[in-house]
Formats: sequence, C-alpha cells, structure tokens
Amino acid sequence: MGISLQKGQRVSLDKVAPNLKAVFVGLGWDVKSTDTGHDFDLDSSVFMLGANEKLLSDNHFIFYNNLTSPDASQCVKHMGDNLTGEGEGDDEAVIVDLRKIPPEVQRLVFTVTIHDAEKRGQNFGQIENAFVRLVNVETKQEVMRYDLVEDYSVETAMIMAELYLKDGTWRLNAVGQGYQGGLQSLLDRYS
Repeated sequence: MGISLQKGQRVSLDKVAPNLKAVFVGLGWDVKSTDTGHDFDLDSSVFMLGANEKLLSDNHFIFYNNLTSPDASQCVKHMGDNLTGEGEGDDEAVIVDLRKIPPEVQRLVFTVTIHDAEKRGQNFGQIENAFVRLVNVETKQEVMRYDLVEDYSVETAMIMAELYLKDGTWRLNAVGQGYQGGLQSLLDRYS
C-alpha cells in the first residue's frame, strides 16, 4: 500500500519512489444508489500544459477520442473509455512515461467529468468512493493514492490530481477541486 494523500498535499515522486520511470494512473468511482433516469458515464482526461498552465495544443488534451499524446514516444496513453464504471478497482487508467515527457510539458492535470451531466440531472454528489492512484509500472506497487472524501453536490467536473515539474523533479498534487459546467469548464480554464 502506498502513501495516502490528503486534499492539497504535494509530494515529490523522487522522495517517495526514487527511480520511478513510468506510472499507471488509475481513476475510480462508484455511483450511489440513486435514480436519475439515466446511466452515469464518467470520463477521465489529461490536460498536458506548458509553463503558462495552458494546453500546448488541442492534441495535448488526452481523452477517449484522443488516446495518446502527440509526441513521437506517446508518453501519455489513455487506456480507453469505461461507459459504466461498474466493478471494483480502477474504472479508467492512463499510463505516463515520466522519462519521455517533452520539456515543454510542465504539468499533467488528471480530471474526471460526468458526460451530459446537466441534461441527465447528475453531479458528483451522486458519486462515492472516487479516487486517483499512482502505480509503479515496473513493480506494480501502488506509490500513492488520493481518496476524494468531500461532498460535491453541484459539481460536474473534478480535477483529481496533477503531476507537475518543480526544480527538475516531478511532484504530485492531490487537488480535489470541483467545477460546475462539466468538461467545457475545464477546457475553458486550460485553453
């Protein structure tokens, strides 16, 4: 079991997992027993940002319709869309090769949004057991985990965590910040 993070906590990957080369970022959630008349479809995304904290290009937005980063080594790979979120463990996942992230990328923001939330009358208050975790790809050991424990009754988009470069080393920030307006609110923020 890795380190359990609290909201807002920042950790250097070098300190908790020296020589970490690649990480499996697992995101998971459960739907509370609630009936909105529609199935829930949550989607994970990654925003690859430059020093100005904006998307480097449209291709640096990684999600179910753009599964790999635009760099030749494809340092970020989304493992695909889970339409139901059913079952235990990770619902969606992203693989990040830390050694191959281009130098212009300074921050990776990991988000979860509810597809068509407003139309379906859904929000993160109807979601429970949401988490993000980092697993060492080589050893398959969980390095760290952040469990979302706050109640977000009106939010339809969530920034779960971010990997960012500081003083030449990658760090993780457990963000846990909710937004109204779904995915579009995040696109507006980072475009």
